[in-house]
Amino acid sequence: MDASGSGHGVSPYGLSVEELGHLMEHRGQEGLELLNSRYGGVFEMCRKLKTDPVQGLDESDLELRKKIYGSNVIPPKPPKTFLQLVWEALQDVTLIILIVAAIISLGLSFYKAPKEDQTGIREEDTYESSGSDFEEAAGWIDGLAILVAVVVVVLVTAFNDWSKEKQFRGLQSRIEHEHKFATIRKGVVEQIPVGALVVGDICQVKYGDLLPADGIIIQSNDLKVDESSLTGESDHVKKGENKDPMLLSGTHVMEGSGKMLVTAVGPNSQTGIIFALLNESEEGKDKKKKNEKKKDADKEADIRLVAVKGVDRKDLEQKKPLIPSNESEAKTDIENIQLKVHDGNSHGASNAHSADNNQVGTKGESDSGTPADPEQKAKSGSRKEKSVLQTKLTRLAIQIGYAGTAIAVLTVVILIVQFCIREFVVRGKTWTSDDTTRNIEMFVKYFIIGVTVLVVAVPEGLPLAVTLALAYSVKKMMHDNNLVRHLDACETMGNATAICSDKTGTLTTNRMTVVQSYIGQHHYKQTPEFDKLNSKVGQLILESIAINSGYTSKIEPPEQEGELPKQLGNKTECALLGFVQNMHQSYEAIREQYPEETLVKVYTFNSDRKSMCTVIKVNNKPDTYRFFCKGASEVVVKKCEYILDSNGNPVHFSVREQERVVNNVIEPMASDGLRTICLAYKDFVLGDIAPYEGQLRGIDWDDEPSIYHTLTCVCIVGIEDPVRPEVPEAIRKCQRAGITVRMVTGDNVNTARSIASKCGILRPGEDGLVLEGKEFNRRIRDSTGEVNQELMDKIWPYLRVLARSSPQDKYILVKGIIDSKVGTTRQVVAVTGDGTNDGPALKKADVGFAMGISGTDVAKEASDIILTDDNFTSIVKAVMWGRNVYDSIAKFLQFQLTVNVVAVLVAFFGACIINDSPLKAIQMLWVNLIMDTLASLALATELPTDELLLRKPYGRTKPLISRTMAKNILFHAVYQLTVIAVLLFKGPDLLGVDDGINDVDNVHAPPSSHFTMIFNTFVMMTLFNEINARKIHNQQNIADGIFSNPIFIGIWIGTLFAQAIIIEFGGVAFHTTSLNASQWLWCIFFGFGTLLWGRLVTMIPEKLIPSPSWCKGSKEDQIEDEQDMDNPEDDPVSGRGQILWVRGLTRLQQQIRVVNAFQMDMDSQHMDSYDKRSRPSVISLQSLQEKRMGVSRKPNLASSPEAMETTNTTNPWFGRSESIPYADE
Repeated sequence: MDASGSGHGVSPYGLSVEELGHLMEHRGQEGLELLNSRYGGVFEMCRKLKTDPVQGLDESDLELRKKIYGSNVIPPKPPKTFLQLVWEALQDVTLIILIVAAIISLGLSFYKAPKEDQTGIREEDTYESSGSDFEEAAGWIDGLAILVAVVVVVLVTAFNDWSKEKQFRGLQSRIEHEHKFATIRKGVVEQIPVGALVVGDICQVKYGDLLPADGIIIQSNDLKVDESSLTGESDHVKKGENKDPMLLSGTHVMEGSGKMLVTAVGPNSQTGIIFALLNESEEGKDKKKKNEKKKDADKEADIRLVAVKGVDRKDLEQKKPLIPSNESEAKTDIENIQLKVHDGNSHGASNAHSADNNQVGTKGESDSGTPADPEQKAKSGSRKEKSVLQTKLTRLAIQIGYAGTAIAVLTVVILIVQFCIREFVVRGKTWTSDDTTRNIEMFVKYFIIGVTVLVVAVPEGLPLAVTLALAYSVKKMMHDNNLVRHLDACETMGNATAICSDKTGTLTTNRMTVVQSYIGQHHYKQTPEFDKLNSKVGQLILESIAINSGYTSKIEPPEQEGELPKQLGNKTECALLGFVQNMHQSYEAIREQYPEETLVKVYTFNSDRKSMCTVIKVNNKPDTYRFFCKGASEVVVKKCEYILDSNGNPVHFSVREQERVVNNVIEPMASDGLRTICLAYKDFVLGDIAPYEGQLRGIDWDDEPSIYHTLTCVCIVGIEDPVRPEVPEAIRKCQRAGITVRMVTGDNVNTARSIASKCGILRPGEDGLVLEGKEFNRRIRDSTGEVNQELMDKIWPYLRVLARSSPQDKYILVKGIIDSKVGTTRQVVAVTGDGTNDGPALKKADVGFAMGISGTDVAKEASDIILTDDNFTSIVKAVMWGRNVYDSIAKFLQFQLTVNVVAVLVAFFGACIINDSPLKAIQMLWVNLIMDTLASLALATELPTDELLLRKPYGRTKPLISRTMAKNILFHAVYQLTVIAVLLFKGPDLLGVDDGINDVDNVHAPPSSHFTMIFNTFVMMTLFNEINARKIHNQQNIADGIFSNPIFIGIWIGTLFAQAIIIEFGGVAFHTTSLNASQWLWCIFFGFGTLLWGRLVTMIPEKLIPSPSWCKGSKEDQIEDEQDMDNPEDDPVSGRGQILWVRGLTRLQQQIRVVNAFQMDMDSQHMDSYDKRSRPSVISLQSLQEKRMGVSRKPNLASSPEAMETTNTTNPWFGRSESIPYADE
């Protein structure tokens, strides 16, 4: 039946949006039957959509397709408007209090108390009205000035939030733009942005891909997809042309490869439908009344069924009874969907934890894949524990908030008590109606002073400083090939103590070439001449390499003369293809003889198989099928019982001969740092068979164990992947910086040891431990097969290379280091990864680095930072930037706390001694603005230097405020308080100005030169101390690097000019009066004195200063912080500082949060797989150095079952051979 007649009119392509949408709502066998019966199969759909399943689209009608079927972009949630951000900023408690106080002050300024007659005027009234004209004009200015200051603070805050959101949306857009997909257009495979996909595109899908659109399989090889992000089911779904050909956006390809026809994009895809329905539901909920809640629940259930179960929307319209089969499953489904909506990812930002669970396993889960324990589920939904800096800042903000609140309250109480004693006890007055206005004005004035003290005391600038430092660093880090996805990872990286790095592409160039080979029982140190090889052997080598590789792996000629050929696809396969070309042969000709569509069976690499195999029907040989295999030499050689001799004849490959090949060929290659690959084959024929052949009759290609044995070895090649020239120096920098670098690779132990020595990971004279994954597991597991932390703690401090390791081994190592109690502080671990199976380790690590070039989409989603150049040196730059962030915030703290201490104590002691604060409320708000915004921006934009790598990591429990910082804060506060005290009590005599203390009882007294000079001197000292604050490690040269930061220079000069304008023209509004040149010079002199004083302070030994442990807390508190600070609302005594910090933190995190935290109880789940043992590796695990280490470092461990033979993680490919066993990461 032709379906083109339905829908809203006939599409010019033969299929309408509605028809395609209806088809994609069906799954499994039902979807396959509908596809064949109603739509005529996938190739008929290609014909109707006017696309070629082999050549793809020709790009002539892309815009028309977008117009008809839509673009592959789901409209993101609209950003908050500026007015909404203003309203959020106005929710600040202290700002609300200031607004109320200012309104009261304004109201009182216009209120005139009635007077009975002129004779009743008291002396005080006469004094107060002596300047009535000025007072009546100025009475309302205090209130208005505070309101203006509040408006400025709110606007600045809202603008900062708006700019942050804009920047982070740009970052999100950058991340989405980085997501490209292999698409065939005009017969050429192109990597195009997912947003450019259209209905009718032919796309190649491969292991590790996050599908960006809905589609139907055209051709597949052992394809398995993780659909748990939509269904909650943890089992991988097998896909194929003849079984469940539907591929859905937002799901992950976990195994295999294939091609698909895009059938729905953007809002019309399954992910888009979920977004639209949930948004509609959320909007409806906002508008519906309470009595309509049941309808909302019904609608949400309908959405769940449409999105998850693929129910026909027509059934919903007819309201057929549709009941979820499992309540917990339905709950999980809708929560998964809501997570995606919350994250706002335009292209199926799904839960990578589901993929991780499939690889490693999680205890306590139901069959549907949902955590059985709600508490466990809550944990699984959270990200990593709070970073070191966040924990310390949160604690500091709370403590300062408590102290500031106490001082503010005490200040107000003292002022009011002193006023009452002075007025009603000393002067003997009584409260009359005539005094009401004046008394309330005084109380309001004191209240405003108290609130202002609180505003100044509380470190509101902390969230802003963190935001600015991180935002500035993230922007700059993009130029250093670090694309930061989670902002806290930037700072955490500065505190890293360990890096577990992959080898291929990270430490090496990832440009591989075959430099040695073992063919026909001859060892070649150079590329052999093809004509001198036996013709049968040569042809088998060509076919094995050309056919048993991803067809998207290819070598293209250089774009310019003198350049190297371009390697596209898997680099190891490209090395093999290059080997073919170096023998002056063509792999393209062989692929033309055996197109990808004609391949009988492809066994893609997985962690159990550790090799890649392909079955073909041999041309010109009836009833003959050939099984090609390639993989790590240790794995494939053990499967071989025959080997081709120089004449091309299979000869018996005895165990003794295997050992000879291992000792004389494979180990020497590996010792030279070469990756060794074995190529093998086996023919299956009908009738009589030779010993090295297989029987074709009754063959079941899915029964892999019956096929994968008795192979014939064709050749062994050694592939060179040179160490990046800049890597050894980068590793030396890490070691000087107190960071231990470990290599975790899937390569042969000898290859890994050779590369580690060249990189500097293994250094002469050091007891660096080198283990294979198998031996590693044997040493860390107890007699029950469980990972034992005590045994782990005896291994990891000395471990430098983990070879032949699996993704599970990497996860166990990272978890063991993080959970270790060895040392005074917990290790902060960074990990690199590029494969889908690396997801658990990337998420468990404090900072996960994914490879931008070779990394899979799943790995990128699980990561915190993406290395856009796959280079280890970029990790070192991330360390520098992380430490720079820490230093920038420390600089700001040193500056702000000095100002806090001085301003608060001036206000407090002023209240106690002269019954007023020498610094008026509006003046302290101006200083606060300097601290919060301008100083944050000035001190958070310093560029990192190599000196940052000469220090050790700060440590998790080390106080945020070091002894040096505490010394600077203390002595600069003493200097500034001394200067202000001298000016306050001796200033009128020394400087010849009127004493402003005489006017403290007059609410509307005109500004005095005395208090103006105190205010101006305080700001000058603050400004010059900002220069001091640039150095926090006792450096003498405070001007070093200052001119390389134009932002600092500009802000400093701008603040100075603004202060001059306030002094000269601020007048009544700022309680200032114009100063003459002499008075200005005195203010600048006292300000400049802070620079001279700072040089003296640097000479004071730090040991004289007690450690400021009050800003770090005890170890127990530290642990509590790490566990509980992410949920501040659970703390019943959360202070003002914590509220400010949390509010600022949530604003800065306007980025993609697409990956649930990996659930971390994998060990027991995998013991079953560890109990399935392989034969012992033919490679010896013990070097002489390791034997020495075994005696000197490691006691006899409890016996445990022999660990399984380890597997390799995998590289992403652009074809069906996505990964092969010799790919180490």
